[in-house]
Amino acid sequence: MTDTPKAPQPPFPEQHQDKPGLESAMQPKPEYQAPLYKAAGKLQGKVALITGGDSGIGRAVAVLFAREGADIAILYLEEHGDAEETRRAVENEGRRALLISGDAGDPQVCREAVERTVRELGQLNILVNNAAYQSHQERLEDISDAQWERTFKTNIYSYFYMTKAALPHMKPGDAIINTGSINGLRGNKGLIDYSATKGAIHAFTKSLAQNLVERSIRANCVAPGPVWTPLVASDAPAEQVAKFGTQTPYQRPAQPEEIAPIFVYFASEADSSYVTGEVVTLLGGQTTAA
Repeated sequence: MTDTPKAPQPPFPEQHQDKPGLESAMQPKPEYQAPLYKAAGKLQGKVALITGGDSGIGRAVAVLFAREGADIAILYLEEHGDAEETRRAVENEGRRALLISGDAGDPQVCREAVERTVRELGQLNILVNNAAYQSHQERLEDISDAQWERTFKTNIYSYFYMTKAALPHMKPGDAIINTGSINGLRGNKGLIDYSATKGAIHAFTKSLAQNLVERSIRANCVAPGPVWTPLVASDAPAEQVAKFGTQTPYQRPAQPEEIAPIFVYFASEADSSYVTGEVVTLLGGQTTAA
């Protein structure tokens, strides 16, 4: 019987990075390889496109999707080193990986990403809208117009642009999975703009699911609590990063590999053919989302 590995526990080393942040520079590095996860061919022959797939949750999802038999396209901003590591991880699972660099908040970039995915990988069955931007501000007045616009373009405009571009290529049984956040349900006094976009993602998911149900394309949302990703290290002050996740009953943040299996569930028609319009929270032992 294999012992379950112990996840890293705070306090972590104090650290802070310039945005957008690199997974390769984090200590300890986020865990994404999911050694306990055993594949069952749930996504065999599928193609997935993941925004923000170079690191964090997106990378872990890419690895598990590949382990389940899918080829993977990744749209990322500029973190080329992280993206290359994700490519190697996907290829180590025996699947193809396509890296596409560009700003998901640009509708033309989204259209081109979908077109490249279909042209080079042959089809598109699973869309994971996961790209995110956040920047803490103590007061609403400290949120600049430029920050407000960037947060909305990255976090919700991109979800609309990607979905609109992808849908003409999707067929019954295919799936759209959006990454929300507990902050979209509870709010966060230091992340007003980010929380607003995550609430919009939840409503977008439920409305999209209703809109697509007659086409048998499912739309669901994963809304985690704290997860150990570069989004954290490039936003919070170093002393707060060291204590990140201690407010949960588990007294630690999730590792990306602990979040990724719910994406497999939503992507797999075998598992979730009757599931659409759901927003699932993963909160480290907290039992209410409000």
